[in-house]
Amino acid sequence: MPEPGRETTKYEGFLSQALGQLSLEQNGVFGLDQLRGLGLSTSAVHNRHATGRLHRIHHTVYSLVPKDLLKRHGLYMAAVIACGEGAVLSHRSAAALHGIRDWGHTKIEVTVPGRSARRHAGIKVHRSTTLTAKDVTVVNNIPCTTTPRTLLDLGEVVTPRQLERAFDQAEIIEGLDLNAINDQIARNPTRAGAKACRTVLETHYIGKTPTANENEEALLAITRPLGIPDPECNAFIVLDDGGPAIKADFVWREKRVAVEADSRKWHDTRQRFEHDRVRDQRLIAAGWTVIRTTWRQMTRRPHELRRLLLKLLPTTRPGSRPLSIRAE
Repeated sequence: MPEPGRETTKYEGFLSQALGQLSLEQNGVFGLDQLRGLGLSTSAVHNRHATGRLHRIHHTVYSLVPKDLLKRHGLYMAAVIACGEGAVLSHRSAAALHGIRDWGHTKIEVTVPGRSARRHAGIKVHRSTTLTAKDVTVVNNIPCTTTPRTLLDLGEVVTPRQLERAFDQAEIIEGLDLNAINDQIARNPTRAGAKACRTVLETHYIGKTPTANENEEALLAITRPLGIPDPECNAFIVLDDGGPAIKADFVWREKRVAVEADSRKWHDTRQRFEHDRVRDQRLIAAGWTVIRTTWRQMTRRPHELRRLLLKLLPTTRPGSRPLSIRAE
């Protein structure tokens, strides 16, 4: 008969290996049911938690490391496991996971099927009776809503411009499936997100205004009410001087106008300062007008920039009239 101590050591070795593999596959976390499946009783799990061998992330979710050492994907996975069978990462959290939005929300957002009333600290639970298998995918081993479903959900929790930006980014990184978007709208016709997505499809040139940061967003917020055409954002200008292509924040190609929304973070180094001067010189020599603005001007003295843009870019939209510009 095998010695009890040897059997215990053998089981601990198996358990350690299994937990390590499970942790690797699930971004560092696992559920209570999975621990039971490995032979641990509920009391044994509680004992390991009490002695620091397991760390509780949510009521039924554990990790081998403390919560503050988990990366974002681990926190996402923990939230999905905590919400039970059929739960998927969604809304702003899914958008961040897909890479179509670079910030999430104060709480991780998860959609659960049906009308479950379960609540969890740090998780915003959305309930859906229309979520189907075709709305679900897996990214980095995390169950989440597909990009089209995520855009539909985003339409109910973000501003119209933020939704446009998400559409732009989706088009850039993976090629937006407009048929799938239309399918989401058709299957969810009464949802506010369907109306928001429909508006983007009808009024926005998807992929044209993928701003890279809040500086560029502030600049776009100034240009749009002026009645001038939307610029190309982060567009390349190829000159015939034999030099490399120039990437500009905002470009009105027909009028040969380029606007840069400068910030100290990206432009306050000697190397960047010198580089910017050279590229400006190349553009000016080629007949372009180059405008450099700052966060301070855009937020405190936007009338100066509006007046300048209206002189360089007269309104062309049907029925539009230049704004009355006054000092602020």
